[in-house]
Amino acid sequence: MNKTILLAIVAAILAGGAYLFIGGSTPDETAVAPSTDPAEGAALVSISLPDSLSQEAKIGKTAFDAVCAACHGENATGIDGSGPPLVHKIYEPGHHGDMSFQLAVQRGVPAHHWKFGDMPPQEGLTQGDVSAITTYVRELQQANGID
Repeated sequence: MNKTILLAIVAAILAGGAYLFIGGSTPDETAVAPSTDPAEGAALVSISLPDSLSQEAKIGKTAFDAVCAACHGENATGIDGSGPPLVHKIYEPGHHGDMSFQLAVQRGVPAHHWKFGDMPPQEGLTQGDVSAITTYVRELQQANGID
């Protein structure tokens, strides 16, 4: 079995076990200041944009805007009633590693941290696209103190 697939399976099992053990978790709203009483469709968090993006993050932003922003909002700030912000402590690398983004796009994700419903798999994105999107999200996170 391919080592990458085996690691992904082990990571998924560990994440699922942790989720069941903890009983789910709710987002820590102190990580990034949430918008006050957001209206349906409004951004869920306010963020600071980085002064500049790496070349890979710029490519990732283009792909993010085309595919992900419809649910996760402009600059990954979430959309009330649609999808969670990715610039949030929940998605820090130590909790949701880069591979979790790849798996989410490929397989979809059952709702577990938020009440937006399940994320369906996303068609038309290559692993390279998702890697660039992940770089973009990570650079946004870093600009907002999420390492």
